[in-house]
Amino acid sequence: MHTEFRRAEIPKEIRSLIIFDHKAFQKYPADWFDQATWQATESWWMIGGKRKIGCCAFERHIDFKEDIHPDKDNPHRRGSLYIATTGILPQFRTMGFGTLMKSWQLSYARHHGFSRIVTNTRKSNKVMITLNQKFGFKIIRTTPGYYDSPRESTVVMERRL
Repeated sequence: MHTEFRRAEIPKEIRSLIIFDHKAFQKYPADWFDQATWQATESWWMIGGKRKIGCCAFERHIDFKEDIHPDKDNPHRRGSLYIATTGILPQFRTMGFGTLMKSWQLSYARHHGFSRIVTNTRKSNKVMITLNQKFGFKIIRTTPGYYDSPRESTVVMERRL
């Protein structure tokens, strides 16, 4: 299947991003991004054939610290790319698309001159943690109680480039 990555058109595609997010993360409604979050991120579609099968969103020159300081915005950090979300629709999981997306994310970061990537995920999301580790991400901390519904720790990972 021919696969390509295309930047989402904001604000035109916010509704599509929200619908996709609900399908990809249907098990965790508390994790869904709202309109303001989609507007604040640089979002990319992974398109297989003619269908949107994956999506990711970045924040440029940002470090992830909201697990430590929930009352503050994530701080600016030159050269750091924060991957705010990575999602593959359930029917396309276990087919290698997550690996393709992660590979593309690293290529994107290198191409744009970033020296570091940071991301976070639920501690129970062993598939994402393992995938990140396969690509050289290291766990830098685990913060209890970050997620709601259900209450769960977040695992924060980084990859130096």
